[in-house]
Amino acid sequence: IINPLSKNKQGNDVGTQYRTGVYYTDANDLSIIEQVFQEMTEQYGQSLAVELLPLQHFIPAEDYHQDYLKKNPNGYCHINVNQAASPVIDASAYHKPNQQELKESLSPEAYAVTQENGTERAFTSPLWNQFEPGIYVDVVTGEPLFSSKDKFDSACGWPSFSRPISPEVANYKEDHSHNMDRIEVRSRVGDSHLGHVFPDGPSDKGGLRYCINGVATRFVPKADMEKEGYAYLLDQVD
Repeated sequence: IINPLSKNKQGNDVGTQYRTGVYYTDANDLSIIEQVFQEMTEQYGQSLAVELLPLQHFIPAEDYHQDYLKKNPNGYCHINVNQAASPVIDASAYHKPNQQELKESLSPEAYAVTQENGTERAFTSPLWNQFEPGIYVDVVTGEPLFSSKDKFDSACGWPSFSRPISPEVANYKEDHSHNMDRIEVRSRVGDSHLGHVFPDGPSDKGGLRYCINGVATRFVPKADMEKEGYAYLLDQVD
């Protein structure tokens, strides 16, 4: 929820007091923190500006800073604190097979959609209008992408969601193909073409509509999540 490449600045706040950092109190946590830093460095293609140091000083902020948004509902804050409630999904738990393996394991339509930026015909996927509790994972890697809790009937003929199961699992690119200006949605680990996101979703759910190709995902029913290794996401489904 911060820009990890920005030194001494976050949003409109500038100064050394706005330097972001991770300060640990237990040396046993360092290897995990370093793994996250390495993953983020690879994702951004450059070193992070975030400090990584043992905690040496801790001084509580003044009282008017405590519970700031509760005391100032319309106050300035560039951080969406709700994102802190999103589940942490470990990218290293999933991997993308090589192209030959994908050609052998995916259906021709799933390969065309995920690897060649294709689009399935509307109303052809059995997932477009089913609302059973569970999660939708990348058909290429198995990485969790969407939850039934955020699925809604948009009547467009493709599975529609108000948001990903966690912000970190989706990447976005401008798409100007077919003489249109759209925002493409791709999966994080598999770099699979999933679909597009539009600003015409339900207003009470954030106003976005993730229009996703059904063949780009595999549905895992809630009853099967534990045996397939997704038990940690059971509280994310209805």
